[in-house]
Amino acid sequence: MVLKDKSIGIDIGGTTVKIALFEVRGECLAKWSIPTDKTNSGLNIVSNINETVHKKIGELNLNKKDFIGVGVGVPGFINYETGEIAHAPNIPWNKNYPLKNELEKVLDLPVELENDANLAAMGEMWLGSGKGKQDVVMVTLGTGVGGGIIVNGNIVRGSNGMGGEIGHIFSKDNGITCGCGKEGCLETIASATGIVRLGEEIIKEYADATILYDIKKQKGKLDARDVFEAANNGDSYALDAVEESMKYLGIALSHIIHTNNPEVVVIGGGVSKAGAFLLEQVQKQVKKYTLPRAYQAITFELATLGNEAGVIGGAHLTDKFK
Repeated sequence: MVLKDKSIGIDIGGTTVKIALFEVRGECLAKWSIPTDKTNSGLNIVSNINETVHKKIGELNLNKKDFIGVGVGVPGFINYETGEIAHAPNIPWNKNYPLKNELEKVLDLPVELENDANLAAMGEMWLGSGKGKQDVVMVTLGTGVGGGIIVNGNIVRGSNGMGGEIGHIFSKDNGITCGCGKEGCLETIASATGIVRLGEEIIKEYADATILYDIKKQKGKLDARDVFEAANNGDSYALDAVEESMKYLGIALSHIIHTNNPEVVVIGGGVSKAGAFLLEQVQKQVKKYTLPRAYQAITFELATLGNEAGVIGGAHLTDKFK
């Protein structure tokens, strides 16, 4: 009898495909990446994955029969019933591309697809900041606002895969159009992009009264870290921008907390590099808008897995094949 005790995690991004081989207990056997080949309508991606996975398994003298299956993260909308990609904005697959079937054909292993943000949340639950927890909310603050919600160890997908789209919770009638086409989504305020916009507005209104003016003059531009650092260093104007942004993140998280009663809220993405000061601001705002009993159940953590969260979550996703 073959002991199936290994799994494969794959995170397909617009620039690179990250891949890792794991023992089911969580020990990483190998991790590497290949470029995402977007030529030929993205049809080369599957064959490239097949080639590199088989090559690595051979190099490590492993047997493919030892593997339970493959968990794959994709940046887009997935039809979970059919294993098709309904739409992936950064990869030119045709509508309803049958990625699950195509991968299963070449890898000869069962494949499970998942939205990349959901997969990152699962990775943090398994081996990251949410380790040991079963009810996790993860929010990624980057160019946009992403996230994933896990209840009783299971990803919340909803009826057609749109569960956990935290960045598109309506937050403020600010006239700012989100990438989704709606106005006032959370990511227009709480993303790195939104935070920089608030910083720019402060410079426009208060000029050299704020440290941000000097930072922009010196660097030629602002980033979200500049705004957080200025706020943490006592710039009251920058602090106003941070508090405005975190207010609406706190309100959005309070809605999720009152619905799902999580054990831990994990903050990831580029903005999370603001560290303890960011967590302090998030906690302050969440506490303001959340019932005390629900708030007391939560710990707040920074994500620890970085860019590896997706492949780790993918490997853990294969548990369903045991």
